[in-house]
Amino acid sequence: MDLFGTAGIRGSAVETVTPELALAVGRAAGRAAERGDPDGREFVVARDGRQTGAALAAAMEAGLESAGADVRRAGRLPTPALAFASRGRRGAMLTASHNPPTDNGIKLFADGQEYDREAETTVEDRVEADDPPVAWDEWGESERANVLDAYREAVVDYAAEQGAPLDGLRVAVDCGNGMAAVATPQVLRELGANVVTLNANVDGHFPGRESKPTPETLTDLREFVRAGDFALGIAHDGDADRIVVLDADGEVVHEDTVLAILAAHYTERSDAADPVVVTTPNASGRIDEQVEAAGGRVERVRLGALHEGIARVREAGAPETEVAFAAEPWKHIHTGFGGWIDGVASAAVVCRLVAEAGGVSALRDPVTERPYRKESVSCPDDAKADAMARLATDVPERFPTASVETEHGVRASFPDDSWVLVRPSGTEPYVRVYAESDDVDALIADAVGVVENAIAELE
Repeated sequence: MDLFGTAGIRGSAVETVTPELALAVGRAAGRAAERGDPDGREFVVARDGRQTGAALAAAMEAGLESAGADVRRAGRLPTPALAFASRGRRGAMLTASHNPPTDNGIKLFADGQEYDREAETTVEDRVEADDPPVAWDEWGESERANVLDAYREAVVDYAAEQGAPLDGLRVAVDCGNGMAAVATPQVLRELGANVVTLNANVDGHFPGRESKPTPETLTDLREFVRAGDFALGIAHDGDADRIVVLDADGEVVHEDTVLAILAAHYTERSDAADPVVVTTPNASGRIDEQVEAAGGRVERVRLGALHEGIARVREAGAPETEVAFAAEPWKHIHTGFGGWIDGVASAAVVCRLVAEAGGVSALRDPVTERPYRKESVSCPDDAKADAMARLATDVPERFPTASVETEHGVRASFPDDSWVLVRPSGTEPYVRVYAESDDVDALIADAVGVVENAIAELE
């Protein structure tokens, strides 16, 4: 049984992520957590603002309690706040992140980190086994938990150690009717920023804009920043694990440039002799350039598995090795703060760095931004494995001068530092194609053609 994708379980709330599934996953997660595990007896449960969240959270809580786990009901929270609350225990978040309002999803955490693949597989196996409830007198109990205040205070304290004081820095924040509305504006104001918000009421229908923040969905914010006297703009997705940054002209700063800026910052601040930044195969070479210039190195791991990459580096590393930062485009783990993806912490740290540099432009000047593109090719979920097997041969044949790696999709790297990556989406029926090159349009057109041909040959 394959329930978990690259970002938990997601899908239609009436067809896939139903109350029945939430109940089953809750019971499986509760039974999978060993009683001897100090983190396994207690779960904190939260949800984002989606219309279907309350019912799914109730089903999740029932499943956990019937498996013998105690539940702390945290209500509506940003996903990073739930992760923060899962330290020393486990957590379950009901969210579909940036998906449409018709969807919902489940993410599981242990001690501040998302479940790794082994833990997810254990839950999947127990869902398939359809374990019954534990004995009636072993069922767990529940109570309310207040998480938000402590989380916001912790982000403020952490960000205050980075960059420079905000001192009235004008920031426009588009919360997208999502859970960032209860965290990012409050944190930035506490740090001294002058914050103006858009779509700052939580509404699971996402009436202000689509939940996924893109240049196309952020037209209101872009115009608002352009017309106002703002140092920068910030936008989040529905559960506030993603962040998008806009410059003072209202233009979206490329997500890999934001990643490179943060990676260089944390590498420079590290006291370790061997600072490491963990990122993903689709991340730009500009990250490697900035990290290496700052005295560090980059390790890559499959999408959706930053926590696994962090663990791998720490297990293999010598005493002088430190994971200074971990991120994939839009999603950042501030390892000095915690082991979870945190868009609110990113907003706070980016603002402090902007204040220190004197503006977004000065902050991004050291970053070499080569043309970068990504495309999606339709591919049924049940055809992805066969398509990728074919592409492991077709991509090297099409690009014979490139060196090819197949650990995380198929990535072809060229002598001029251009590269192209082909990988299956873990959440949608697509094969993704990413490319970075001075002639990126031609490179991605060639790669998309190879992918389309491979999929067509399977029909």
